Amino acid sequence: MCQDATGGRMRRRALCLALGAALCLPAQTLNQPGRLNPDWRRIGSHVFESPFGWPATGAVERVWFNEDGSRIFANTGSGRTFESAAEQEWAWRRQSQPLAPPDIREWEWLASAVPVLPEPGAKVRAADPFFARLYAFGSQVYRSDDGGRSWRDLTGFRGESIIGSGFRDLAVSPLNPDLVVVANQFGVWLSNDGGLCWMGLNENLPNLPVQRILGPPSGTGGIRVRLVSEQDLEWPPGEKSVWRRLPGNEIDQREIVRRAAAAQISGEITTVELRATMAFAGTQNGEIWISFDEGRSWQLSRRGDGQPVTAISALPRDPRVVFVGLSRPPGGKGPLLLSSLDGGVNWNDLSDGLPEAEVRGLAPDPMGAAIYLATNGGIFMRLLDPPLTPGMPVWMDLSGNLPEASAVDVALDEAGYQVYAALEGYGVYAAPAPHRYLSVTVVNAADFSRRPAAPGSLLSVLGGRLLRARAGLAEAPILHATESEAQIQIPFTVTGSAAQLALELSRGQVALSIPLLEVSPAIFVDADGTPLIFDATSGLPVDSENPARAGGRLHILATGLGKVRPEWPAGMAAPAQNPPQVIAEVRAYLDQTPIQVTRATLAPGFTGFYLVEIQLPALLNPGPAALFLEASGRASNVVRIDLEY
Repeated sequence: MCQDATGGRMRRRALCLALGAALCLPAQTLNQPGRLNPDWRRIGSHVFESPFGWPATGAVERVWFNEDGSRIFANTGSGRTFESAAEQEWAWRRQSQPLAPPDIREWEWLASAVPVLPEPGAKVRAADPFFARLYAFGSQVYRSDDGGRSWRDLTGFRGESIIGSGFRDLAVSPLNPDLVVVANQFGVWLSNDGGLCWMGLNENLPNLPVQRILGPPSGTGGIRVRLVSEQDLEWPPGEKSVWRRLPGNEIDQREIVRRAAAAQISGEITTVELRATMAFAGTQNGEIWISFDEGRSWQLSRRGDGQPVTAISALPRDPRVVFVGLSRPPGGKGPLLLSSLDGGVNWNDLSDGLPEAEVRGLAPDPMGAAIYLATNGGIFMRLLDPPLTPGMPVWMDLSGNLPEASAVDVALDEAGYQVYAALEGYGVYAAPAPHRYLSVTVVNAADFSRRPAAPGSLLSVLGGRLLRARAGLAEAPILHATESEAQIQIPFTVTGSAAQLALELSRGQVALSIPLLEVSPAIFVDADGTPLIFDATSGLPVDSENPARAGGRLHILATGLGKVRPEWPAGMAAPAQNPPQVIAEVRAYLDQTPIQVTRATLAPGFTGFYLVEIQLPALLNPGPAALFLEASGRASNVVRIDLEY
């Protein structure tokens, strides 16, 4: 894909001005961050799968009841306090002025007053004013109904706890001695019968302890994260309830490089970055080291100044372009973000205008057009190319509709179209990357790829409000348009090896040439990789809660399947009855095995969509499976679907 060079600089400047005009603060200076408001949406839940029968989350430090026992308060590992009410089925909400927790010192004497403890060091809580019923917790949770002379283990089974380990606190309702709640490293757990049965209260408690983002969604894989406990999780495409544990932590080459650096560098290694030809290491005192042999030897690139290096990120295609984040002490001086364009020979300070914050994660645009920061003050972005327009803020705050929480990491997808933010406790959020609107770009509407177009393909035009579009001499219908993007359909009559697009936007005209094939199939997916596949009988989407069943029929929404018979005009919805059929031969594969395609047509009632109906075999393996289409020998993107007998 190539952009017409004529007027390119003027168009990019106009787009930059438009981006600056979108900032919320009317009178900015270069030393104040502006604001943009991306449409953030949460990916995944607050909980991950566990062997305890209920989903788990991060550690909770304190739990307590109010005076009438109708509300529970929980203080999470991130220091936030949430309230849960019985009449609301114990759903959690953030409290700005929560009830203060009881002083734990008022119970310290009780452990030495009971006749016997269930285990050494156990902490004891009374369930009534007469101290007849007692609860205790240590490695397990216990109950005594005779003042502490004997104890019953409430959570132990074959040496393990049925609700997880690491107990931090326990509270009993002041009005009901059978209503007890405990906090441990896996969240909050409630019993209504004195500890005989337990239920988790973690589903909507914002307490997912993400440490960093391992990778964005790709193909059949979902977004992957690592918790502070070093457990790796994935939100698979189509998942609706819990993060799934990965079988084993990835072989993390960065950890191997970290250990190699620690063996040769005297300072404490705080972070590393690894690329194909270069590796980088940062230290607690601010030193930056570089290796050209995968960590076997290191050379100093920048001397330390006492500021810990907190994040390093280099461009995958050109690791000489590298960015380094640092932590600045309160009221201190020094850079927060450094960049080098020559592999660490020279360093530039990009901190001007960035608020006092600790940089925790970096995500440069793959083409070097922008840099995204995750800080304890939110998510920020700086445009690097083209140069800033005079009067435009250097940094832009992207926190927008995100929860008020520290950002722990940030990532971009491979093409740089989606930005992902990990927030302390609140999990992962995704939004369209704002820098992508700096220039006009055309991508496949199904999967945001740069795959070639085909007659009838649905394309997304990014970078402004589209007013008119032509493909060659034919009008390309605009199916949907906003201030920042639009969807167009390539006319079925377009031929040749390239489609010459003439785009008229509110900010100017752009000419683009995109590759054209007879077919270029793609299955529609959303931002977390979930494909648009529906059960043909019920019409319900196929996902983890509604898996595809053996012998069933599925409807797949796709684009790029080419011409149809009879001919059909672009921009017109397909008829509900007897929709035009795809001329090309369409095949489908499930885990590389061919499956029957019963029909391939324009999607009835839709504009710009194709519908492929497949028949699943009567026997199949339950669980996730890889599915893709093939039209005239050209394969689509591979998507994941869930199967059951």
